[in-house]
Amino acid sequence: MIKIILVALVLYMIVNLFMAMRVMMRNDPKNGPMSKYIGRRVLTSAVIVIIILVAISTGLITPNPRPY
Repeated sequence: MIKIILVALVLYMIVNLFMAMRVMMRNDPKNGPMSKYIGRRVLTSAVIVIIILVAISTGLITPNPRPY
């Protein structure tokens, strides 16, 4: 379930990236500023990192063992 949530958040982050690119290319003031979409992307990245850290610390997911 955690992995599905993480994949959905990554997809949401990618969608916001392309929406920011579209606003940047069109330069249309009615769509809102590009920083809105970039801010959502940064916030989503922070949420993803926090979820991964909490999931590792609680044991829901396990990291790969050390290669050495």
